[in-house]
Amino acid sequence: MTPPDAAGETAAAGPSGETAAVDPSREAAAAGRALRAAARHSAGRTAAVAGCSLAAACAALAEPALLGRALDLLLRRDPSGTLWALCCAAVIAAEVLLDAATARLTGGVDARSTAWLRRRGLGALLRTAPHHAARYSPGEVSARLTAHAAAAGTVPAAAATAVTALLPPVGGLVALFLVDVWTGLAFLAGVPVLALLLRAFARASDASVGRYQQVQLTLAGRLAEALAGARTIAAAGTAGREAARILAPLPELGREGRRMWRIYGGTAARTGALMPLLLYAVLGVGGLRLAAGALGVGGLLAAVRYAGLAAGAGAVTGRLAAVVRGRAAARRTAALLGLPELPQGGREYAADGPGTLELRGVRLVRAGRTVLSGVDLRLPGGTTTAVVGRSGSGKSLLAAAAGRLTPCDGGRVLLDGTPLDELTAGALRREVGHAFERPALFGATVGGAVAFGGRPEPGADAVRAAVRAAVRAAGAEPFVLRLPRGYGTPLADAPMSGGELQRLGLARAFRGAGRVLVLDDATSSLDTVTAREVERALAGGVRARTRLVVTHRAATAARADLVVWLEEGRIRATGTHAGLWRDPDYRALFGAGGDAAGPGARR
Repeated sequence: MTPPDAAGETAAAGPSGETAAVDPSREAAAAGRALRAAARHSAGRTAAVAGCSLAAACAALAEPALLGRALDLLLRRDPSGTLWALCCAAVIAAEVLLDAATARLTGGVDARSTAWLRRRGLGALLRTAPHHAARYSPGEVSARLTAHAAAAGTVPAAAATAVTALLPPVGGLVALFLVDVWTGLAFLAGVPVLALLLRAFARASDASVGRYQQVQLTLAGRLAEALAGARTIAAAGTAGREAARILAPLPELGREGRRMWRIYGGTAARTGALMPLLLYAVLGVGGLRLAAGALGVGGLLAAVRYAGLAAGAGAVTGRLAAVVRGRAAARRTAALLGLPELPQGGREYAADGPGTLELRGVRLVRAGRTVLSGVDLRLPGGTTTAVVGRSGSGKSLLAAAAGRLTPCDGGRVLLDGTPLDELTAGALRREVGHAFERPALFGATVGGAVAFGGRPEPGADAVRAAVRAAVRAAGAEPFVLRLPRGYGTPLADAPMSGGELQRLGLARAFRGAGRVLVLDDATSSLDTVTAREVERALAGGVRARTRLVVTHRAATAARADLVVWLEEGRIRATGTHAGLWRDPDYRALFGAGGDAAGPGARR
């Protein structure tokens, strides 16, 4: 489970539980921007939610007055009492229908906002350079794009309804004063206590929810890391130790979860106890006013109903809790949206070219440390260049920079005189192909996986022919034809060894490459015979004119036109394998003392 040397095809997960250091204020600002953008994405539906919620709140405010008026008229046997009763029934029906419409629209807004956040987060991950994406382990990414995005997606509708949810309590309190000042004063006595409770809840729950979600990310990251290295764990016999390591944060998760619900439950209990006391106070004062003749029966009924609406301020706690949870989750999801996009230009190649690749003063920096410095290379079109060096010398970083999988922090890379950073993404990927040590296959079938990406072919027959030619060049056709349905075998039904998987990755790169093909240790799992077949294909059977091959094999370096020897991020020497072989330090790179891979190996 050791991360690759550099920006390989599989994302490198950091140590379990670790995340990139972030500035909380910047994270909160990014979350706010993401939520506002998500709200704009569903602006019409969010406005409809707010409108229906507002109309329902107005109906709820009108209903006690209408009910009280209808009761007074009916008690006096006034003929208009029936009409008022019908109006009251219509308002109640409208309130029910509006509440149902609000719930239905809220579900739609939540789904759209969640989908928007997930698409943008995933798009940001795919558009950034691999080393930026590797800040987050696969488990963390999964948690941020699933549970946290879903929680964040509820914020736009929850915020819209939280604002309108305040209207019935505030309006009810105002109406209570209009019905009778003394009943309003009786209720108002408890409002400061309620406000303090809600304020304390908002502050405490925000911190608690944030800690809970961070522990969730730690658990997800450790689990994904262990699943990726399941074979290593089994071979080492450390399943019990790994299970204990993965589950170690569970007690903390439990503590934070209990703390979170204690905060919510305590606030709900206190507001739940306060509200009945306020209602009883209003009912008692209203009864005294009724006995004194200052308030009618309908007025008392309206006062009690308005007191119930005003007491609904406690229900705002639930809406407030949803917003707090959603904003905390949005900070996790928005971190993905803030990943820097790999910049691309707008130029297209006007004509074909020989595939001359030049690196001029290329410099790369990782974590504040220069890991590749002052690299100047010229790879003539039609040649094969091998890059060798000890582990950590920067070989994969050089390959990533040469194919612009990562931007240069200094210097430039040019293909046939055109800087790669000035090309469109489409032009770049049509002309530069990549194969990796651990390829990831995409597509429904084996043939579809080889045809994935790369240069477009004119028609289905041409695609099939190109796929078959690439598979043959990669030495993969014998095992592909043995599969149950050959090229049409679903990937899920095609169990493959590491070498077979690597051969399909090579075939995909062979089919898609235009002028340049970059192989980042892409033959490491091949047997010697297959590796030689692939090297012969590179020499004449692959349409890519220029090949840059990161390798640990002396035989591969021996067959290259040029060898680049990297040491601690700098070029120590360049030349032919035969010329460099005279240096004992060079021979030591391959653990060699004999001459099997020496000057005569190329023939």
